Amino acid sequence: MASTGHVEEPKNFAPKNPPKLDPPKSDPITVEELSKCDAQTKNADFCFMIGSDESKPTLVAIKGTVFDVTGNASYAAKGPYRVFAGKDASRALAMSSVKPEDCRPDWEDLPDKEKTVLDEWMTFFSKRYNIVGKVVS
Repeated sequence: MASTGHVEEPKNFAPKNPPKLDPPKSDPITVEELSKCDAQTKNADFCFMIGSDESKPTLVAIKGTVFDVTGNASYAAKGPYRVFAGKDASRALAMSSVKPEDCRPDWEDLPDKEKTVLDEWMTFFSKRYNIVGKVVS
């Protein structure tokens, strides 16, 4: 008997031009260190791609895994996703939110649908950005 249910095609998260990624690192990165890698600057017109500490890369964490998104203007000082930079943005990504108050690491209490969205973001980032460490307390 033939199945009448719809089977979704697996989502393809591979970028059109896959970057050459370095092997993942597990270097410890404190929340304080992460916050200095936030792509913000007091004079955003001065430089579009620097963080609060211009010697630091722009980093985004998901579920404690830290990705280097330096060079992607979306996470820079004027970018639409700048709110995620320098934070573990797990909850916001799971909720598809760009509200600053949602940019926090707790996600375990979210509904399964949002947990799935978060897992998809993790896959998306892991195919595009180098993993440079893990957030530690």
